[in-house]
Amino acid sequence: MIRYIKYILYIAVTCQITAVSSHDHLLEGIYCGKVNCYDVLGVTREATKNEIAKNYRQLAKKHHPDLHRTEEAKKLAEEKFKEIATAYEILRDDEERADYDYMLDNPQEYYAHYYRYYRRRMAPKVDVRIVISVIITLISIIQYYSAWSKYDTAIKYFMTVPKYRNKALDIAKAEIKDQQGKKNKKSKAEQKEEQDRIIRRVIEENMDIKGAYAKPEVVDILWVQLIILPYTIVYYIYWYLRWFWKFTILKQPYGEEEKMYLIRKYMKLGKHQFNALDDEEKEEFLEEELWVKENFKVWKEIKDEEAKKALAENNKYKQYRRYIKQHGVGRMTFDDS
Repeated sequence: MIRYIKYILYIAVTCQITAVSSHDHLLEGIYCGKVNCYDVLGVTREATKNEIAKNYRQLAKKHHPDLHRTEEAKKLAEEKFKEIATAYEILRDDEERADYDYMLDNPQEYYAHYYRYYRRRMAPKVDVRIVISVIITLISIIQYYSAWSKYDTAIKYFMTVPKYRNKALDIAKAEIKDQQGKKNKKSKAEQKEEQDRIIRRVIEENMDIKGAYAKPEVVDILWVQLIILPYTIVYYIYWYLRWFWKFTILKQPYGEEEKMYLIRKYMKLGKHQFNALDDEEKEEFLEEELWVKENFKVWKEIKDEEAKKALAENNKYKQYRRYIKQHGVGRMTFDDS
């Protein structure tokens, strides 16, 4: 008899431990807390989305706070309704349900479960692709209008330079004379504005502005560059293979384009920077044969010496050197100047 009682007590204790242990893997503060989300909705882990949704609708209708009259009943129903809604939100989402199932299967990974839960909660709900597209679009718009602003600044500058303004006036002389010859009641200010408009148009049509202040083109904006990126990559691969074949393997002489490329490479200038140089200056580079690296090194040393000499003869630079000699490196104040 005593042995039988001990056996019953052992089974009871074992069942109690098992019942407690079954809830140990449920963590407070995440998902459904210490309650199993599947039990809340009355479904198994193998339940489909349709079964989960069906049970949710039935339970939500049954425990809706508006169906209860007393305050106590409403309060209990509201808590139950929230519990049901939370369980449904977790189990209807495939990724969140997968995280929840992982927690049930791997109860020992406490910190990993908290991390997964709050990472999903804190992560932005907006599609990353949309965010990237908007950012690229904004950059493209700013890039395009910034280029137009620089181009407009360059045109306005050339309109104020007598050399270019007078040349534009000579080209548009007939049109300006025709405008002035018409019998109209335009004021002097309006006539001046009309003249500036004509001069601007002539400069835009005839002035080949290169470099950073060149007239912007749609192909230069970021969106278009990304679209044509595969073509650009293929083109550069072809260009370098062609270069290697013609000038490394076959030892063919360089053309003018190849010579200019080597000079720009040695000078460490970007394409726009190099294009902004005067044509006379580029002709000088070709005459000096600067595409030959040895010639470029000699030319660079000469230019560096000339720059140092010009700097040494500059009065402001001389004052700065005297100040450094007397006071050392530091901040110059008004009393020192």
